[in-house]
Amino acid sequence: MKTFFLIGTGMMIAGIACISFQKEKELPQINYDGTLKELPIVNNDAFKRGELLTFRMHYGMIEAGVATLGITEEAKEVAGRTTYHVVGLGESRGAFDLFYKVRDRYETYIDDQSIVPWIFLRHVNEGGYKIDQSYVFNHYTEKVNVGNNETFNIEPNMQDMVSAFYAARNLDLGAAKPGETYAINCFMDKEVWPLKVKFIGRETITTKLGTFKCLKYRPVMQQGRVFKHEEDLNIWITDDKNHIPVLGQANVLVGSIKAELKSYKGLAHPISKI
Repeated sequence: MKTFFLIGTGMMIAGIACISFQKEKELPQINYDGTLKELPIVNNDAFKRGELLTFRMHYGMIEAGVATLGITEEAKEVAGRTTYHVVGLGESRGAFDLFYKVRDRYETYIDDQSIVPWIFLRHVNEGGYKIDQSYVFNHYTEKVNVGNNETFNIEPNMQDMVSAFYAARNLDLGAAKPGETYAINCFMDKEVWPLKVKFIGRETITTKLGTFKCLKYRPVMQQGRVFKHEEDLNIWITDDKNHIPVLGQANVLVGSIKAELKSYKGLAHPISKI
């Protein structure tokens, strides 16, 4: 349940107070004949290597955990393309950790020109419920391999649940009008999820970090899975070129959850702090 909220808040997060990047490891290979298919070029002006976002998670009145999402400094080549390596971590804390232990790790390797994922790794342990996924996206053949010789066809520019956050940050939001909806297709749990967010308006938000000019969005989630209503999640992102989440609030089937930006570093642009 918490994982779905973390991903929902901008396809944004998962944490410990600081990311400890693991040693170089072998990644799945993507077959191609050496002739690189022409892929779209996205002008990324929202993020860069070295960015690290830390979020404080609350479940009702309880501080439930910490989440981090960071881009490592490495520029690993995958399928003949240079990538951003993103690592997201999630960990429950305090009293909440005693009765619902969370230890989550997400990784994605995102093409640094087309902003699409090549490899997605998901290792989830939430209250004893475990998920281990390794998805290999081949944008040359437009297929994704989910393991055990099982593949699915994908459309161009298909995202995973983490890379979608970075793709969304590069959307042109400057002229957004209240009520406008943006959509990004995401491959998740062996199916395509059309992720949609509705622009609500511009607001000023004050948190423990200070006061920020923000854009308010409302992701349109699948009704009945986690949220009581179709649009029970609200997210405030900075009204600047970074487009990072400052606050996320949700009413879920068994209570309420809040994610609040705790710290940030390595941003590509000045933040909209007043």
